[in-house]
This record gives sequence, structure tokens and C-alpha cells, in this order.
Amino acid sequence: MSTKIILSSDGIPLEQSLKKSERKNKIRALLLVAPLFLFILIIYVFPLGDMLFRSVDNRMITEMLPNTFSALEKWDAKELPSEEIYEAFYNDFYPLAKAKKSGKLFQRLNYEKSGFSSGLKKTNKLILDFKKENYKEQFMNTHEIWRSLDYWIAIKNTSPKWTYVKYLKGIDLTLDQQKKIVQVEDEKSIHVTLWLRTLKVAFWVTVSCFLLSYPIAYLLSTIPMKYSNLLMICVLLPFWTSLLVRTSSWMILLQQEGPINNLIVWLGLAADDNRPELMHNMIGTFITMSQILLPFMVLPLYSVMKTIPPSLMRAGKSLGGTPLISFVKIYFPLTIPGIGAGCLLVFILAIGYYITPALVGGASGSLISNMIAYHMKSSLDWAFAAALGTMLLVAVLTIYWIYHKLVGIDNIKLG
Repeated sequence: MSTKIILSSDGIPLEQSLKKSERKNKIRALLLVAPLFLFILIIYVFPLGDMLFRSVDNRMITEMLPNTFSALEKWDAKELPSEEIYEAFYNDFYPLAKAKKSGKLFQRLNYEKSGFSSGLKKTNKLILDFKKENYKEQFMNTHEIWRSLDYWIAIKNTSPKWTYVKYLKGIDLTLDQQKKIVQVEDEKSIHVTLWLRTLKVAFWVTVSCFLLSYPIAYLLSTIPMKYSNLLMICVLLPFWTSLLVRTSSWMILLQQEGPINNLIVWLGLAADDNRPELMHNMIGTFITMSQILLPFMVLPLYSVMKTIPPSLMRAGKSLGGTPLISFVKIYFPLTIPGIGAGCLLVFILAIGYYITPALVGGASGSLISNMIAYHMKSSLDWAFAAALGTMLLVAVLTIYWIYHKLVGIDNIKLG
């Protein structure tokens, strides 16, 4: 018994017509999404990929000094290199000096060990007059770095084309003569302190924002609409003001002769000649960041609280519960999705904050983001800045993953 083929109005089999129509819809949807996809690809994916690439890319040195690294492979790093290695370095460095293309090498090796730049600059001038013999002696007479074992070890440690040394440096580790991971000297160990300080500030700013925002959001969600709208404008007002303006305002308020210190002295909490330091330290960073990030906690809480029927609290009271018990057992659990959204948002914003710690925190209140900015703008060690940026990104993603495992991203709601 033959199956009758159903045709569409244009004579094409219905199944084939439906597949054609579905294919057109998919193409149309793809074209609509394409601009957003390209925007994310160009603005987000490509920069992150470039950042990760820069943090492990070490090819510039290996391409400039191929003979040197080939000769250093057999060197045991226990005593100064042999004449053969000095000659190999001459064969690599002489063409760069003659063509005046050695500037990037100065800068790159100086990131590995301070003092390379001055030594290489002096060598760059004198190497053109070197004789074709006794290379080791000539180099050692040129500058003291060629008489130091540590500088040759630093060159050898840059030999892989792809390296993870920058990531080790980000947690105060380095490679020794045998390329084993060791702790850096105490006077250079600053990055772990910055990481811990960043996490500590982000955590306590999140806690303070939650404690301040919860009653504000509750008040906004329960009072009459005409008063709620007025208070909501006050909450949103910081969004209409530049972040730089708000931070500068706090600098005026927190300075030694500022209004807050004057109030403390007027209340008798401190003597006039012993005013507390509220700026260029962790106190100023904490206060300013808490105020600036407060709306990011209020809005998620308010949007969730607004959806909770007031009759639930009245039902709890009618069943014999006190206002406190009704709040703890009924109202508060219903606001947990808003708490999760607000805390996650504030914490992620706080962990990467830059402007406020830079202006208000000073040296003792700076965070890891300030160190990234320093290497991007001042030291120009972009590879290390990229490594720190990648580590910060991984830290945020790890926190996001832990939150998802403990609480669940599906439990986050914005109303």
C-alpha cells in the first residue's frame, strides 16, 4: 500500500518545504545574532586570548639569541660560562648592535633581572670594537654583569619559547639554577600579600554592602510607592555621577582636615593634634568602595523583595510566630536569591577595582589591579601584567564555580 505524499501549495512535498522553511529561520536567526557575536568576539574573546598569549610568549629572546641558547643547553650553571658561550653571545648580539635593533632585548632581559639594561647598553656601544678573540675577557671588562653568575642564569631561564615563569612571579616564586621552583627573597615577596589583601577587601566590602543594603531594600519594598520612588532616586543618584567625581569627593571628606575628621574632633573622639588617618590606607579604600558599590547590592535585593507578598508575614504572625521568627523562617529565606545575586555582583566588581584604591588607598591600600596597571603603564612589562590579569580572571571564574557548586547559579534572581 503506497503512502500518499502531502504537497504544499506550491507543489513541493510538505516535509521538504518544512525543512526549507526551518533552514531559512535558522539563517535569519544567525544573521540577527551575528553582530552581537562579532562584538563579543572582538571586544571580549580576542583581548583575553591576546592577554593569555602574551603571558606565556617568550619567543622574542630566543629568536634574537639562538646561538647563545643553543650553547647554554650544556651549561651546568655552577660557574661562569665557557669561552664558547661568550663567543655565541657575541655572534648573536653583534648584528643587533650594528643594526641598532637591540633595544627590545635590553628591556625584556631587564624584566628578568634588574641591571641588564645598563649593562647591555654599555656593551652595545663597545661590542663594535671587539677583537675576534678572547670574547670572555672582553665581555667581562665591558661590564660587571658578565662577571656575575646570576645574570647568565637569568638568560638561561628565558630559553623556552613558551614559559610559565610570569605566573610563578605572580605568586612570589621563581626558578633557581637547576630550574626548580623556589620562593623569592623576602624583600621581593609582595604579590601574595596583594592577592590576600584584594580578597580580604572584596570579602569585607561585600559583607558591609549586604548589611547596609538589606534594611534599605526592605524599606524601599514596603513603604508606599510615592516615598519608595523618591528613595530609589537617592539610591540611583550615584549611577548618574562619574566614578572619578565620587572618589574625589571621598578624598575631600576623608582627608586630615576634612569634614569627617572635624566631626570626630568636635565629638571629642580624638584630639586635634592626633586626628585619625582615614585616607591613603585600607580604611579609606574600604569606606569608599563600600559606598560606591552599595547600589549594586540594593537593586537585586529590592527587585526580589518587591515580589514577596506582604500577606506571608501576616500569615506567619497569625500562626503564632513573633515578628522576628516570621522574618527568619519566612521572609529571609525568600530573599536568598537576591542576596546571592547582589553578593556575587559586588564581590566580582570589588576584586577587580582599580580607580578607587589608586586614589584613596595609597601604597598600603593598593590592590592587585593597581599592580597590573603599574606594569602596563610604568614598567611596561606587559607579559607580567597579562599573567596577573589572567590569574585574576581565573580567580573570578573559580569563585563563580564555587558559588555555583555551593548555592547554584539557578538560585540567583533579580526579581
